[in-house]
Order: sequence, then C-alpha cells, then structure tokens
Amino acid sequence: MNISSENLARAGSVLQALRGELAKAVVGQRDAVDQTLAAFVASGHVLIEGMPGLGKTLLARALAKAMTLAFARVQFTPDLMPSDITGHAVLERDAHGQDSTTLSALRVIRGPVFTNLLLADEVNRAPAKTQSALLEVMQEYQVTLEGRTLALPRPFIVIGTQNPIETEGTYPLPEAQLDRFLVKIRIGYPTHEEESAIVRKTTERQTGDELPLGEVTPQLDERSALALQKMAAWVRVDPRVADYAVRVVRATRNWPGLATGAGPRGAIALVRIARSLALLESRDFVTPDDIKRYALPTLRHRVSLAPDAQLEGREVDALLASALDRIEAPRL
Repeated sequence: MNISSENLARAGSVLQALRGELAKAVVGQRDAVDQTLAAFVASGHVLIEGMPGLGKTLLARALAKAMTLAFARVQFTPDLMPSDITGHAVLERDAHGQDSTTLSALRVIRGPVFTNLLLADEVNRAPAKTQSALLEVMQEYQVTLEGRTLALPRPFIVIGTQNPIETEGTYPLPEAQLDRFLVKIRIGYPTHEEESAIVRKTTERQTGDELPLGEVTPQLDERSALALQKMAAWVRVDPRVADYAVRVVRATRNWPGLATGAGPRGAIALVRIARSLALLESRDFVTPDDIKRYALPTLRHRVSLAPDAQLEGREVDALLASALDRIEAPRL
C-alpha cells in the first residue's frame, strides 16, 4: 500500500495541529512532545522520567485532552493491587438473595485499564505483583479475568511517569516490563524564558494547582487515530535502513561499559518509532537520521550499565551516543 500525497499531507497537518494543542499546555519540551506523539502514532507505550514539577503528568493529560479518546489515570502506590488496574469478578445473587456458584453468574467489573489512554502516574511505586498486571495489557492488549479474555479498546497506550531520584517507597520496574515501553523520555529543566512562561501560564487566572489545560481543544477522534497508526505502518523502510537499526542494537550487546544490551525488540521499536517520526514530518520514507535521532529514547531503558561504569559515574546515554558515532549509517 502506497501512501498518497494527499493523505500524507493530511496526516502531517493533523499531527502538527496536535503538536500545537500540546504547546498550549506544555511550555518548551519540544523533544518530549514529539517523542510522545511519535510513540502514540506507532501505537507504543511511553515511560516519562523527570524531576517533580516538570510537566510529566501535564504532558499526558494534554495529549488525552487533545484527542476525543477515553482517558483514565491510576496513581500507583505500594498498596495498589492488580485488580485495582485490570478489574475483578463478583458473584451475582440469585432470586433468593444467595450467592450463585456457577461461572456464568460471575459479573466482571472492568478496571481503569479499559480505556484508550492510561496514565500510570508514578508507576514505580507499585510492587512487582501489581506491575505484572500490566505485562499482558501492554503486550497483548487484553485482560484475562476468571478465565475470560477481554480485549482492550483500540487505540490503547500506557503512559507511565516516574521520578529518577526517589528511592524510598519505590520498586525498580522489571526488565520485561521496561522492554514493553516503546520509548523512555527524559524531561529536563526548562530554560529561563520557558520557566518564566510556565509561571505566568500557571498563575494568571488560575486557582490552586490546577493544570493549565483550558485552552487545549480536541483535534483527533478514535477513527482518525487508528487511521494514523495504520498509515504509519506503511511508511517505507529501505532494507539498508532496517539493517542499520539492527546493527545499532547489536552493538549495545558488547559495547564497553554496558552489562546487558538491547534485544530484538529494540530494533523493532527503532523501526516503528522512525516510521512515526517520518509521518510527523510528512514523509513516506524513513531515513538513517530518523533511526539515529530516536535511538537514545528507544534504547536507554533496554540496556544496563556495567558495575565498573557505575563506579566511574558514566551514563547510559553517553555510552549509547558513543556507539552511534562509531556505527556507519547507510547512504541512500
């Protein structure tokens, strides 16, 4: 299937409009906004990491409001149970007021995961038992309750947020779950001008800590979102570009300073996110620069530092960047 120039222009226009709506709430953070949009178009889950008060939750809420899609938020805490996310089943009472014991009498109460956009706020505050409830959800887009398999609505993405400095009351996310996030986005401090704009936006005619979402208007409905995701899947990827993505991922497995490298899912994620980036820029083909541009957010959570690198104070992003510089990109 070839993408017509008309559809390509329309997709680019819609995505630019979405970007504009997000900018009404999120000041600056252009890379974070683009990476979140690209991940959504790629139908991928997003992990956002940053210091408190930098707009992680605001970005997720703004994205939800910019689209007429169902939205749910779960505040992850140490006492959160799997059923608080996925739902549970209860026995219906019979005509005599007694609990029935037949399976057909079980009534399923669906949890907040049955939505289009799930905000898992401070996702690393829940223990492994609760985190495991998201594994099936994020990979297979379904929930199994009492032997029944229930499909989730589409589109569906999870946006998780976490604070990089707090350790008390937090649990490291399992590697299997980290690998299910398409990208890990890091939000940094704003510039002086951006911070001044943030202060004005959040204090003028605003009461309390209310999020500045009043100006954000919906630009995308469920049908259009699914059409965008389907279109992204047909963006052309030259075999040499796909091979470049594979070589980047394979290099992480024996790169000095890295204890573990990314698996095949890393290369798949790189190609998926690069397709979305091309669509965001109104292109129907992927370039090697697309792969290189999104390599860090796609791979930083799929690798781990070696003990000696940790002692030396080295960072994952710096090691990945050095690997990228050494891998020759194809010339198309």
